[in-house]
Amino acid sequence: MSENNIISRQQMTFVIYNFIAFTLIFSIFGLIIFSQMKLTLYSKTDVDLFTFKRNIEQQGLPPLQQKRAFGPPENRQPGPGPMPFMPNPRITILTWNQSGEIINSEGNTGYYDDLFTDLALTKSDLPSTIMIDGQYHFRTLTLPDPNPQDEIATIQLLVNVDGEQNVIHNFQTLLILCSILFILLSLAASFILSRKTMKPIIRSWNKQVEFVENASHELRTPLTIIQNKVELLLTTPYEKIMDKFEHIALILSETRRLSKLTTDLLTLARADSSETQLIKQPIEVDPFVQQVCEPYIELADSQSKHLWVETQSDATMQADKSRIHQLMVILLDNAIKYTGKNDSILVKTVSDDHSVTLEISDTGIGISEEGLQQIFDRFYREDKARSREKGGAGLGLSIAQWIVTSHHGTIKALHNQPKGTIIRIKLPI
Repeated sequence: MSENNIISRQQMTFVIYNFIAFTLIFSIFGLIIFSQMKLTLYSKTDVDLFTFKRNIEQQGLPPLQQKRAFGPPENRQPGPGPMPFMPNPRITILTWNQSGEIINSEGNTGYYDDLFTDLALTKSDLPSTIMIDGQYHFRTLTLPDPNPQDEIATIQLLVNVDGEQNVIHNFQTLLILCSILFILLSLAASFILSRKTMKPIIRSWNKQVEFVENASHELRTPLTIIQNKVELLLTTPYEKIMDKFEHIALILSETRRLSKLTTDLLTLARADSSETQLIKQPIEVDPFVQQVCEPYIELADSQSKHLWVETQSDATMQADKSRIHQLMVILLDNAIKYTGKNDSILVKTVSDDHSVTLEISDTGIGISEEGLQQIFDRFYREDKARSREKGGAGLGLSIAQWIVTSHHGTIKALHNQPKGTIIRIKLPI
């Protein structure tokens, strides 16, 4: 499977996952809003129904319904307790007998007399919504008749909720339209987010491919040289070591270069996986820098180069001593490697209240403008032929950058005037 196919499939997977997540969020959010709005609209109606039910259970039917149940006022016997309550004008009362027939369907149900002729009784202890005649919505609640002396078996309370139902219908339509719009927007957002998510993955993929290709190339050269020289030695098994000294020396040199390259690759791999932990301790900057530079001063003198140190910092910083030592070794090796006879190398330290600045400048071959932008990239070499002659693989400054970054510092490469390069490092105290 090609790289493009893998990336396309992964991006489509991200789109689907994001789309499902957005759709679920919008759907749950819409359902919660809709249910809460519906409960809020019906809350006042339900309170009225429960209040009316409680009054009936305590005081009996209101006078209008008692007239239907007991006949004219002169035939009714006054009972103990408070006078019957007055009905709520919003509530329609239907009374049902044991046979499931409406007793008061004519003349006692306000404007709705003709609506209830075909109504079937549905008993419910909780308020529910019913539709009558295919267009009118009522909120209803039933209760058993508290008076055993009349012919009424069940009392049904109804409140017209056409207004509330219309609001619910309009809100539901609006919610559906908004949900469709949000789903379309979530699809677009999922596509955009998946592309943004894939960018670092693609960048890491490309870096990994480039890293593997460069590492393979760097490893192939010394391995090829070692293999050729060993095969050549095998063709003359009876020769003395003295006669094959040059071949053995070259094999040893390439083996050392291969070992260093492998160590550098392992360091960068551990840095990428965050496996390497820093062990920080107090470091007196000036004595430490002078100690590291001391052998390089002698090395520079042996090559007719000048290296001197200017320490102007009295600071003590918290850092990993072995990693800072490795950092300086990398920079000093590069400075000596890319300077010629009678060139100069200056190591300088200064500090302020918050940071220490370490600067290594030389008057060597320098670096181009393009090189300044890529000098810390892995396997980058300004002059590959010259770097190979000097044993460089283009990993040292990448490791240096990782060391500085892991200490929350900064590292920059600058032009030195009139020629050469400046590496400026700033580390927090």
